[in-house]
Amino acid sequence: MSSTIDSVLNEKRVFPPSAECVAQANVGGMEAYRELYAQSEKDLEGFWGKAARDNLVWHKPFTRVLDESKAPFFKWFEDGELNVSYNCLDRHLQTQPTKTALIFEADDGKVTRISYQALYHRVCRFANALKGLGIKKGDMVLIYLPMSIEAVVAMQACARLGAIHSVVFGGFSAKSIQERIVDGKARLVITADGQFRGGKEIPLKPAVDEALAMGGCEGIEKVVVYKRSGSKIAWNEGRDLWWHDIEQGMADECPVTPVGGEHPLFILYTSGSTGKPKGVQHSSAGFLLGAVMSMKWVFDIKSSDVFWCTADVGWVTGHSYVTYGPLAAGATEVIFEGVPTYPDAGRFWKMIQDHRVSVFYTAPTAIRSLIKAGPDLPKKYDLSSLRILGSVGEPINPEAWMWYYTTVGNGRCPIVDTWWQTETGVHMITPLPGATPLKPGSCTLPLPGIFAAIVDETGADVEPGKGGFLVIKRPWPAMIRTIWGDPERFRKTYYPEDFGGKFYIAGDGAHRDSDGYFWIVGRIDDVLNVSGHRLGTMEIESALVAHPLVAEAAVVGRPDDLTGEAVCAFVVLKQARPAGADAKKIADELRAHVAKEIGAIAKPKDIRFGDNLPKTRSGKIMRRLLRSIAKGEEITQDTTSLENPAILEQLKQNAS
Repeated sequence: MSSTIDSVLNEKRVFPPSAECVAQANVGGMEAYRELYAQSEKDLEGFWGKAARDNLVWHKPFTRVLDESKAPFFKWFEDGELNVSYNCLDRHLQTQPTKTALIFEADDGKVTRISYQALYHRVCRFANALKGLGIKKGDMVLIYLPMSIEAVVAMQACARLGAIHSVVFGGFSAKSIQERIVDGKARLVITADGQFRGGKEIPLKPAVDEALAMGGCEGIEKVVVYKRSGSKIAWNEGRDLWWHDIEQGMADECPVTPVGGEHPLFILYTSGSTGKPKGVQHSSAGFLLGAVMSMKWVFDIKSSDVFWCTADVGWVTGHSYVTYGPLAAGATEVIFEGVPTYPDAGRFWKMIQDHRVSVFYTAPTAIRSLIKAGPDLPKKYDLSSLRILGSVGEPINPEAWMWYYTTVGNGRCPIVDTWWQTETGVHMITPLPGATPLKPGSCTLPLPGIFAAIVDETGADVEPGKGGFLVIKRPWPAMIRTIWGDPERFRKTYYPEDFGGKFYIAGDGAHRDSDGYFWIVGRIDDVLNVSGHRLGTMEIESALVAHPLVAEAAVVGRPDDLTGEAVCAFVVLKQARPAGADAKKIADELRAHVAKEIGAIAKPKDIRFGDNLPKTRSGKIMRRLLRSIAKGEEITQDTTSLENPAILEQLKQNAS
C-alpha cells in the first residue's frame, strides 16, 4: 500500500455542545477532556490503576497495573481477582435492588421488565443449573440465542462461574456453529427452539443439531434449549435438556467464582482475511473496566437514564453495551427482539417514546434504512426523552448524520459517532457528548488513555490532512489478548513486523484534519487505487447518499485495465428501482453528482440499482459479496447470515 490515502471529503459544519449539556456532563467541556487525557499521557498505569480501583469491585486487589514484558501479549491487573457478574449484579443489591435492569420488548410488542434483584436471582438459578451439568471455571460454553433476557442471563451465568462463553449470532449457519465449537473446544451449547423477527419465526435448534452432526463436536456433552417459539423440534434424548427443567428447584443464590484479572471472559469470532474466523479473546478485568468507563464518558450515563443499544448479543457491541457495560454501570436498558421496520418503520421511534429512552445507540445502516422508510416518521412520535444519540459499526456519512441530528434529535442531542472494533473491546475514538464539538462524519478524538495515530507504511506519523494507517501506539485495558489458540496469527495480524511490531494496526485507513479530528475512510482493503489516486470508499458513498434520490450506497472496486481499479457503486434509491433508459439516466446523473462533489476521478464506472443491499441480520453490509459481484465472480462464500439472500441475484444484473 502507498503511504497516504487521498482525502476527498470536505466537511466544514461544526456543532458545539450546548451549555446545558456541558454543565451536567460526566466530562464537561474540552478543558475537562484535555485534563483527563493529559493525566493518562503523564502516567498511563496510574491513570488506569485509579480507574480500576474506583470503578470495579475486587475480591483480591491487584498490585501491578500493566506488564509489558512479553509485548504484544500485554497483561493488565494480572494478580488481582474479581468476578464480572458480581460487578454487574451483586454490587447493586444494596443500593438499588428494585431498580429496573432490563426492559425486554418482544417482536410482537409484549414488554417484560426485570429488576436488578430479580435478574440476580435468575442468573444465580441458571448458574447453579450449569454447575449441576459440570460446568466450571475455564470451560467453554457456546451460546446461540435470540435477543432476550435469557441471552443476558446465560452470559452472566457463565461469567459467574468463571466459564468462558462464545456467543454465535442467531442467524449464522450450522457450519459457523460447528467451526466455533471445534476451535473453542466447547463443552456445552445453549440455544432456543426458535426466535421471532419481523413477525416470522426463525428456527435455531435445527442449526445446532446440524452442526453437531458434522463431526469434530464430540466434546459437546449437553444442549440446553430455551423454549421461545414453542414449535416442534427434533430431540436427542440424553443430550438435549429444556432450560426450564434444569433450572427447576435451583437455589436463587450462587456464590461467584473469583478469577484473575487476565482470565478469559469470552471468545468472539470475527471474519478473517484468510476466510478462517478469528477467535478474539478478551480478559475479565480489562474488558469490564473499558466497558464501564466508556458508559460513563461516552454515554454520560446517569442513574435516571434509559439506555438502548440496538445491537445483537452475537456481536461485540452486544457484549460491551448490552450484557456488561450498562449493568456494571447500574443502568436501566432496553433489549429488543425484532427489526426496526416491523410492524412498520415507526417501530424504533415508538419504542423510544414508550420506554422514554434517553440514550439511543444504533448503526448507520439502520439509520439509512429508516430514512428510506420514512424520513419524516420520527416527527410523529414524542422523542423528547432523548438526550444522547450514538452511532456504531461503520463511518456514518454526513447526510445521514444530519438527518439523525435534526430529525431524530431535534438539533439538541449530541451524536457520539464511535470508532472501535471487536478487537479493541470498547470505544476508542469518539466524541464526549458534553465536551467535544461535533463534525458530521468524524469520530473526532481518542478517549483518555487511548493513543491513536496515523502512520505511513514505514510507521512514521503523517502530517495533518494526509491519510494512512490508523494505529494505537500504547496498550489499553480492554484490548484483545490473543487469537484463541493461535498467538502467532495474533502477532502477525495486529502487530506486524512491517511496522516493527510496535503498534496495534487497526486495518482502517484514516486522516486527521487541522483540529486533530480523526476521519475514518474505511478498511484498508476498502481503499481504491484509481489511476494512482487512493480513494476511501466511505467518501464516495457519502457523496452518493448526499444526492436527493439516494437512500443508501455501497462502493467497492474491481480490476480495470486502464485505471488499475474501477469504482463500482451499488445504490438503493428512495423510489422504485429503475430499469432500462431510466436506470441509465439516473446513473449518469449520479456520476455527474460524484464528479461535482469529489472530482471526476471518483466517478463510478459501474452503477447497479437494487431494492436493498446484502446485509447480515445485524445490518452490516457484506462488501465482500459486492466485490465478487462487481468482478463477475461466482459467489462461493456462506450467505446464510444474510437478511435478504435473494438480493444477490438482483444485483448481478447488468450495470448501468
